[in-house]
Amino acid sequence: MERINPTRMNLIQVKGRTRTATRGYTILKRKREALVLEFLKLLKESGKDRDYLYKILQQAYKNVAISSAYVGNFELESASNYIRELEPIQMSIKNIMGVKIPSASKPSKGGTMDLGILSTSIAVDDISNSFREVVGTVLDVAQREQGLKRLVIEVEKTKRRVNALDYIVIPGLKAQAKYIALHLEELDRDTFSALKHVKKKISSKEQH
Repeated sequence: MERINPTRMNLIQVKGRTRTATRGYTILKRKREALVLEFLKLLKESGKDRDYLYKILQQAYKNVAISSAYVGNFELESASNYIRELEPIQMSIKNIMGVKIPSASKPSKGGTMDLGILSTSIAVDDISNSFREVVGTVLDVAQREQGLKRLVIEVEKTKRRVNALDYIVIPGLKAQAKYIALHLEELDRDTFSALKHVKKKISSKEQH
């Protein structure tokens, strides 16, 4: 326990620090609970995104196989040269309980065949559309995975702070307050005893 001068002023200060630490403990505990709930919510959404990504990837490669059989590999490779380039992805930051999580906007244009330049079959056009959907879903999965990682880090940090307050800081402050209070009580008893002794001596002198 930290050594502290057992005075009434220090007792008031220690009690004030104890109240502040207790309030901080309550706030951090609630924050930890909220972060865990957000993590579980994001984990569920991430699982759905992964399942959906697997499903549309299967469909995209199925479209490739169908188109390859229907128009041939040469026309398929030629058509790929006329795919419009995707727009740059815009990144932003989303704040969840003080945790900064990256958020990416899905490209609104690009990734499709320029049918005005090259006449292709519906099967070929399905390939560009399906893989464009894959790109958007990959972005969803990536940002949720990054969010999960950052939430886990913040949950662990908050947990350590809560434990430090619960097991070290608050018990230490309470021990200090108890030490000062006991010392002051003992001092009061000694002072009262001394005053009583002085009063008795004064009374004895007055009688003589």
